[in-house]
Amino acid sequence: MGKLDGRVVIITGAARGQGEQEARLFAAEGAKVLLGDVLDEQGAAVAKEIGEDRARYVRMDVSREEDWAAAVTAAKESFGRIDGLVNNAGILRFNELTATPLEEFQQVVQVNQVGAFLGIKSVAPEIEAAGGGTIVNTSSYTGLTGMAYVGTYAATKAAILGLTRVAALELAARGIRVNAMCPGAVDTPMANPGLLDPGNMTAEAREAMADLYRRVVPMGRVGRPEEIARLALFLTGEDSSYITGQPFVIDGGWMAGVSVL
Repeated sequence: MGKLDGRVVIITGAARGQGEQEARLFAAEGAKVLLGDVLDEQGAAVAKEIGEDRARYVRMDVSREEDWAAAVTAAKESFGRIDGLVNNAGILRFNELTATPLEEFQQVVQVNQVGAFLGIKSVAPEIEAAGGGTIVNTSSYTGLTGMAYVGTYAATKAAILGLTRVAALELAARGIRVNAMCPGAVDTPMANPGLLDPGNMTAEAREAMADLYRRVVPMGRVGRPEEIARLALFLTGEDSSYITGQPFVIDGGWMAGVSVL
């Protein structure tokens, strides 16, 4: 028996990184998953590896309402209903706040913040129709505290926490729980662009990254995407049946305080 037997879950940004690991873990725990992303070749490959009876990939720009409608239709056609959503898709841009072009700010808002809003708006009615379920939004520890040079990203992740709390209040009576994950640094291509081309990442660069996390993270290392997936599983399954409207920080202790060692 899997922890998600019989569940049907849409996962955005599922072609790689956290979303890929969430899709693989959810399927291993018995769920059927619809993977959405704009990385078609990678997303289709992940769905194929999971298996046609368990997974389907659709191209999905989360900032477009029509793409959400198409994803909902695809999930229902393939698996009959929808009773879970993981709003995972997101983008990160590094820039000093006062030097950030408006176009860049709006791009991040469209994907991270508008994408989460459209996910809740589009999928919550389907989850209600299925008899209830869960929504897991991906925020960030930067949504709870500041971090220089990621002001736009932090603003959108703080907004996601607000959306999570309001959605939890409004949807509780419909049998829908809504929670948020707040990861710290995670070893994915978004946080570590060197993973996109490992062959060109020097040993010095790898060691510099590892040294950074040894110094700033109490647990001494960067997080792994499969660790975030396990939190998403907890918040989607019955182990969290009395939890809603909450942010869950998963950052190796980064937010705990300042270490003097």
